[in-house]
Amino acid sequence: MLSILVCHSYFLRFDQKQLERAKPYPPLATLQVAAQLRQAGHQVSFFDAMLADGTGDYDRLLRTVNPQLVLFYEDNFNFLSKMCLGKMRDACCEMVAHAQAQGARVIAAGSDATDAPDSYLRAGADVVLLGEGLDTLMALLPRLDTDLAQETGRLVAGLAGLVTLAGGGVSAARSDSPRSFRQAVPPAWDLVDIERYRAIWRQAHGFFSLNMASSKGCSFRCAWCAKPIWGNQYLQRSPKEVAAEMTHLKRMHAPDHVWFADDIFGFRVDWVTEFASAIRDSGGSIPFTIQTRADLITERMASALKDAGCKEAWIGAESGSQRILDAMNKGTKVAEILTARARLGAVGIRVGFFIQLGYLGEDLGDLLATRALLDDARPDDVGVSVSYPLPGTKFYELVKEQLRGKTHWQDSNDLEMMFQGTYTSDFYRAIRDLLHEQVTLHNREDASADSTEHRHAKRTLKHRWQLLIAREHHYRTEDEHSGSPASTVAASPIHTGLLR
Repeated sequence: MLSILVCHSYFLRFDQKQLERAKPYPPLATLQVAAQLRQAGHQVSFFDAMLADGTGDYDRLLRTVNPQLVLFYEDNFNFLSKMCLGKMRDACCEMVAHAQAQGARVIAAGSDATDAPDSYLRAGADVVLLGEGLDTLMALLPRLDTDLAQETGRLVAGLAGLVTLAGGGVSAARSDSPRSFRQAVPPAWDLVDIERYRAIWRQAHGFFSLNMASSKGCSFRCAWCAKPIWGNQYLQRSPKEVAAEMTHLKRMHAPDHVWFADDIFGFRVDWVTEFASAIRDSGGSIPFTIQTRADLITERMASALKDAGCKEAWIGAESGSQRILDAMNKGTKVAEILTARARLGAVGIRVGFFIQLGYLGEDLGDLLATRALLDDARPDDVGVSVSYPLPGTKFYELVKEQLRGKTHWQDSNDLEMMFQGTYTSDFYRAIRDLLHEQVTLHNREDASADSTEHRHAKRTLKHRWQLLIAREHHYRTEDEHSGSPASTVAASPIHTGLLR
């Protein structure tokens, strides 16, 4: 059997926004793979980049363990892994090179490696797995075990779902990665410093949260959503199995809360109802947060989620403009977003909205429709970003000719437009700040609506909106009157005040 160092490259310390949020989760998919490798008899060690100080921590472990194989398997349940954050790619390629220099064979897998395998191969990886890559990985390992030093071309002969360097260039993918719903092995939680995660959560938030997943993928076809790992499939575990895992997690590690990392939790009300029953019978219920779609929230679904222990649901609202939702191929109606928020709120479930700014064709009227949606729906929280062109999406194909020097963000707070949308990045950052303040003020109204401070904050917010709207034409990516880029006015004092 092989000695394998399993790694991922999401360093919380390299992402200032997420570091300040202080809500780190262990790399769930990476731990599942580590558990499967141990079950197959391999000697497994683990490097958790999430809480590491930097790549130096990895280098020290690499020297100590001296593995035969280093497997970089990114956490496919972490939405930030889909975005190719530049700092994380740079870190991974550095780690790949160090492993190769020490004489280890190197395999890389993840969303970014699937989309841009050449970066990882040229850094020193022998093989990049496409998609989830588990079937291909399990076929590769016996070959490595038989002859660790064999030439890469012979190693991968006849296998599907991978790419290598060949003749100085990157070989073509032999086929899409085989995708099947493999029965999940419980994550190798013992490889993680659980108490360090617990301490960070407790200090910052007063409670401790761990992550789970009851499904993989999404069958909907939003034009901007990349699916390099599971494609358009929705692969779901049985509700009893998920309840058993939650019960085990409660007994072993006593989290106060669970984040379900599914793109869509539950999907069918019968599944949620059965899960609620199973978790009650086992006594393993833990309050949890989910992601879902507005058009899935019937009254029965809201009630079933409440019975199952759901405390918070995040909805991909995206926009308050039906025109933009249709352009995105979102498949939801603005009225459904409002109804879903009301139904969840009626049973006591907190609601967050994901909002996306800057989609193709979006104009001021669409942005104001999104502001109106937040005014009408009054979500408990909001997350705001700008449209991000991910390879493999219809949206990417529409804007790829506009992608020049910048093709990905450096960290999750970058919020840089990478194509020519209607407005400049500074304008969208200003809108983001105003929307966040709007939701914050809404949530304070019940307690402080009559206070002088609250009234002043509302007036100030209204004034800042008016000021931004009055000057919006200066932020357009091309000035209608002069034909020059609008960014030339972005540093004026009036705009600096808006963006504070």
